[in-house]
Amino acid sequence: MAYIGNQPTDNFVTFATQNFSTSATSSYTLDHAVSNENEIALFINNVRQHPGSGKAYTATGTALTLSENTASTDVMYCIFLGRAIQSTVPSTNSITADMIGNTAISGKDALASEPADTDEFLVSDAGVLKRIDYSLIKGGGKVLQVVSTTKDDAFNTSSTSLTDITGLTLDITPAASSSKILIFGNISSTFRNYISTFQLVRDSTNIAIGGSADTFRGTTSRYHEGLTNELSMTNHSFHFLDSPSTSSQTTYKIQVKVNGGSVYINDRSNGDSSFISTITAMEIGA
Repeated sequence: MAYIGNQPTDNFVTFATQNFSTSATSSYTLDHAVSNENEIALFINNVRQHPGSGKAYTATGTALTLSENTASTDVMYCIFLGRAIQSTVPSTNSITADMIGNTAISGKDALASEPADTDEFLVSDAGVLKRIDYSLIKGGGKVLQVVSTTKDDAFNTSSTSLTDITGLTLDITPAASSSKILIFGNISSTFRNYISTFQLVRDSTNIAIGGSADTFRGTTSRYHEGLTNELSMTNHSFHFLDSPSTSSQTTYKIQVKVNGGSVYINDRSNGDSSFISTITAMEIGA
């Protein structure tokens, strides 16, 4: 006959039974796992046994333990009472949005840090639900850290070999070996009637040195010639995008040389203390 009201979600099925081959033992294995001995009715020689600890038998999982050994002539079987009811599996696409509680997601723990590359999200691909790794959607170009050094004291050298400018050095430890490091800054220098050359160094590697009069702005090096017998002062602004390919601490520094005479960084000879030089490193995530 037809049901009045909602269709029951549980169905009744035939009780499962198991016949045992007995021997002189108290340990047997069940065909189906149970949570405890109350989920089976055990019969020995057609006499129902009393379940429970200290009584005729106990059961957990597929292990059945008797309080006494059986004999090979005994007849033993059990009925699985817990298998009399089964849960009905919902049909495909039968779960609707109204059936899902509002706390299905908000009730879960919140992720307190950036997801790992292998963490997955659910997306609708033209109406088809799919998984996607965070690494495919996180994007790049994010500034991960900024390290800067300001030199506000004077420095000079007459070396014709590239020499470290004291104080224009910084250390940065990239978060990932795939990161780029954007180096930029400004150098205030003064010299007379000579050419000076600047160079950017990563650890002990020369990574940018100019070869023409206007390359300093793009490759962090520039030649500048002062007017004859006149003091020449200039600010050299530079930038350089480096790929150190490491997650270890990396040192960047500026070096300078002249082809004669001297070069002065942050010249204080006229009493002006406003001259400063800077170097900044920005880590850009891949």
